[in-house]
Amino acid sequence: MAANESWVLKVPAAKSEDAQKHFEGRLELEATAFEVHEDMKNGVERFVLLDVRKQDAFAAEHIKGATNFCHLEIEKESVKKLSRELVYVTYCSGVGCNASAKGAAKLAKLGFKVKELLGGLQWWKGEGYPTEKGAKG
Repeated sequence: MAANESWVLKVPAAKSEDAQKHFEGRLELEATAFEVHEDMKNGVERFVLLDVRKQDAFAAEHIKGATNFCHLEIEKESVKKLSRELVYVTYCSGVGCNASAKGAAKLAKLGFKVKELLGGLQWWKGEGYPTEKGAKG
């Protein structure tokens, strides 16, 4: 590529309407550590934070206030205890893990409203938010 050519602009930017639809769609599916932390701090109860890792990983460390529900166990029978009125925000270890996406996909397929916590436990801790140890949750 010549020195004055652009890697960024090699593919033209999307039309503003298409970009708006794309980015608003992402916001419907994702939540940040800040957003989740602030809502939990302020007592918002319209969502449940689900750690979808295995129980031993949850016991080793998890986000304070999270509930453990391993993505491998999410199925039609096991979700009967979940409310369909709430939004479920899934998370896993971080950017190198896709358990949160797997859990969210399974829940969505079963008719639940879901979002994914961006960056999972890794980004949560990077923001300095509280974690705890133990199998409770």
